[in-house]
Amino acid sequence: MSMAPASAPGENFEVRQTSSTDDYTPDPSKSLPLSPARQRLVDDILALYSCEPTVERVKRYTPDCVYDDQFVYANDRYKMAGQWFALPKLFNDSKTLRYQVVVNDKELIQFKNEQSWTFKLLPKTAVINALVSLSLDPATVDSEFIQVKYHKDQANDKDYSHEGAGFSFKKWQADQVSKHMSSPEVAMFEADKGAGKEHVRKYGSGAADGNAPVKDM
Repeated sequence: MSMAPASAPGENFEVRQTSSTDDYTPDPSKSLPLSPARQRLVDDILALYSCEPTVERVKRYTPDCVYDDQFVYANDRYKMAGQWFALPKLFNDSKTLRYQVVVNDKELIQFKNEQSWTFKLLPKTAVINALVSLSLDPATVDSEFIQVKYHKDQANDKDYSHEGAGFSFKKWQADQVSKHMSSPEVAMFEADKGAGKEHVRKYGSGAADGNAPVKDM
């Protein structure tokens, strides 16, 4: 886990892992207990996944946060706001079916999440199991309103290499969405475009040889 200071940009807080399995099916009966403040954080993140964005929920992220999944790489809170407020425009419905907290460390919460997504343009619902890693802001980790420095969502056993055409597209997509959204809520985070950033960490591989050690999740 990163020992970076709270002033360091989100890129410094990335957790990397290759899972021993690509089965992220949660078992709520085995979920680790959370403190009330941490439970409120997880509840807010799950509400964002469920197409229920609010300004207060987006404030769960630091201005210099990073969001990293198979479709998006957003490296500030303005871009992050664009992603969350765009979801209701893309999906008729999204529901958290079940989740399981598997890591509850000082500066890291990880949970397996089962989410259903119902598309607007296609009469189809997809169910995706993923491992969500929330790297917590050291400055707020002991507060009542905990913030996130790096949010990673992995839907298979490998991590992200941050290289190649696929990565270029997901970064480009995140760079564009906020610019083209006529949303007063997203506009409230426009100042975060100037938040501290560092270069994208590139790893050459999403496997163990790409600085993603194998972990039993």
